[in-house]
Amino acid sequence: MQKLGEGSYSSVYKVIRKKDNLVYSLKKVRIIEGLSDKERENSINEVRILASIRNNCNVIKYYEALID
Repeated sequence: MQKLGEGSYSSVYKVIRKKDNLVYSLKKVRIIEGLSDKERENSINEVRILASIRNNCNVIKYYEALID
């Protein structure tokens, strides 16, 4: 639907998931494009950290990660 924000390694979008027609935020993290090994490792760690967060007022619920 629209881009909500952007950082050094990622962008966040407001999206509608076709599967259930609900609104979600999607964080697209750059993992491959022109990154050093250390930057790639940091990006992957960010995804792991997001997946591990539970009961936090800033993260409502983590659903899934995809690699494309």
